[in-house]
Amino acid sequence: MIKKGIILAGGMGTRMSPLTKAVNKQLLPIYDKPLIFYPISILMLAGIRDILIIVNKGQLQQFKKILPNGLNLGIKINYIEQKSPKGLPDAFIVGEKFIGNDNIALILGDNFFYGQSLTKKLKECVKLKKGSKVFLHPVKNPHLYGVATINKKNKILNLVEKPKKNKSNLAVTGLYFFDNKVVKLSKSLKPSKRNELEIIDLLNKYRKSNQLKAEFIGRGGAWLDTGSIKDFYNTSYFVSTLEDRQGLKIACLEEIAFRNSWIKKKQVVNSIKFYGNCLYSKYFHTLINKMK
Repeated sequence: MIKKGIILAGGMGTRMSPLTKAVNKQLLPIYDKPLIFYPISILMLAGIRDILIIVNKGQLQQFKKILPNGLNLGIKINYIEQKSPKGLPDAFIVGEKFIGNDNIALILGDNFFYGQSLTKKLKECVKLKKGSKVFLHPVKNPHLYGVATINKKNKILNLVEKPKKNKSNLAVTGLYFFDNKVVKLSKSLKPSKRNELEIIDLLNKYRKSNQLKAEFIGRGGAWLDTGSIKDFYNTSYFVSTLEDRQGLKIACLEEIAFRNSWIKKKQVVNSIKFYGNCLYSKYFHTLINKMK
């Protein structure tokens, strides 16, 4: 059972400069809440309550202003400052002490996931005891991503980073589940030409030992990468459209915590006071009315 998760919220966000010169990208708004709320919500929906957020050196206090320690959500949030980005697998090396002897989930801080059956799939993924799982999702432009080729039984046959010829349209998303061997395997990786440890190389180690399984968000679900300003605002528009239409919140951390019985009405009321009179906190009144 996976009870711990890592959110990689480092990186320089150069494609979003000058916005990211003073503020970490994961703290910029996707509609009415910071981007970091979305990956946190995915881990919470999976039932994970012990979270490590890896941030850039010098940006820790920015995060702690909005997410001090997770107690208001019935979870535990830990932080580590990373001196410089060294590739996704470096998260397991940096977070080795946090991981300990446990299995671990990893989600990228700038990835957005949405799907009707996603929660059910997440709760299945955290049952992982051995090997690894990665979420795949079809995309229009696979040459921009790491791509997986699968057979009819959804077994991953091959993984290639940004292929020149598209043999598949299944992109490797930023959501992964690993057994404890991931720390040792990450340490065994050699830096690529861009001097980083590559997640595709790590996944291939699991694949070659027949310990890599594919999971899918599903048709009608969404995986959005907020790497550029255009992607960022497209994601924000997606969220605003859904929320305005349905009257429900995506990535409302307090709601997830309350529905999981991790917090009570008192903590929700305290969150209203903390956030003040804003669109996000006004939604909490709906929750409180349902509690009566």
